[in-house]
Amino acid sequence: MIGSWINKAADVFFGPFFGGTIEFASQWWLLIVPLAIALFIWRRERRGGSMRYSNIKLMRGSKPSTRVIMFAALAWIELLGIVFLSFAAARPRSGSIREETYTEGVDIVMVLDISGSMKAEDFKPKNRLEAAKVVAADFIGGRSNDRIGLVVFAAKAFTQCPLTLDYGVLLDFLKGIEIGQIEDGTAIGTAIATGLNRLRDSEAKSKVMILLTDGVNNRGEVDPITASRAAKAFDVRIYTIGAGKRGYALYPVDDPFFGTRHVRMPVEIDENMLRQIAHITGGEYFRATDTESLRKIYGEIDELEKTKIEVSHFTRHRELFPTFLAFGLIFLLLDLFLRNTVFRKLP
Repeated sequence: MIGSWINKAADVFFGPFFGGTIEFASQWWLLIVPLAIALFIWRRERRGGSMRYSNIKLMRGSKPSTRVIMFAALAWIELLGIVFLSFAAARPRSGSIREETYTEGVDIVMVLDISGSMKAEDFKPKNRLEAAKVVAADFIGGRSNDRIGLVVFAAKAFTQCPLTLDYGVLLDFLKGIEIGQIEDGTAIGTAIATGLNRLRDSEAKSKVMILLTDGVNNRGEVDPITASRAAKAFDVRIYTIGAGKRGYALYPVDDPFFGTRHVRMPVEIDENMLRQIAHITGGEYFRATDTESLRKIYGEIDELEKTKIEVSHFTRHRELFPTFLAFGLIFLLLDLFLRNTVFRKLP
């Protein structure tokens, strides 16, 4: 406790001069300081005049000369010399703390269904795709030190953005996704295979795929179960999300005579297949029935796939005793010089 107080006091008095934190490695040498102060006070109280006078009334109003003031300062110079030497013996040192951060990042590929059924308006603010884009953007904004890529699919699949740490570019690609840019259909197996191509050469400690779809696999040459087994072989974990309310949802339909109208259509999601994909790869399956539940799902995945960060602290010390030793010697030598020259006492 006392040692910490001493180091705090050292920071206050000497920190501004040396920078960094100041501490004494051998604090017991500092016991000399109170002993030297006590001796200084005792000597001042016992000090008598060099000459005796029968009456000093006439001298009481006179001011001491500069020589007399300087002579009185000799004791202070001697005390400062002893104090600085004791500080030097206590090994003062300044420390600067350096941190090294080690991260084990996660490589994540977001696989997003952009088939025509994603137009269904059971998600806010507009439809399933727009809601998925908003929630995915929030997910990306909450990550750091992780490479994230984007794959989109309908009847075919392609890489919208490769794995990157440039989240600004990734978000621009995400905003540019539109329904209709790929032939309509749902090729889940092909989408998994495309995402796996982005991850198979990854050296990250954790490789993750987040697959969001609202339909049933009906296109593509790759079976979803076969693709998921290939993902398991490459240690890729797949989280699957089925997007769509239960029962029926409203779909916008372009009518050449009446313009856009809405029709109720059944929501068909192959949940058993999505569960199998997640189970095979060690992931989890989630069902999102609205925007809020979708947001919670991404939040849960975010917690499950936290980046591992290790922080190591290093303290580099700089020995300061030469400075204190120099001041101590200067004060003691000055005291010795003045006592034997200017203020020398003759018998």
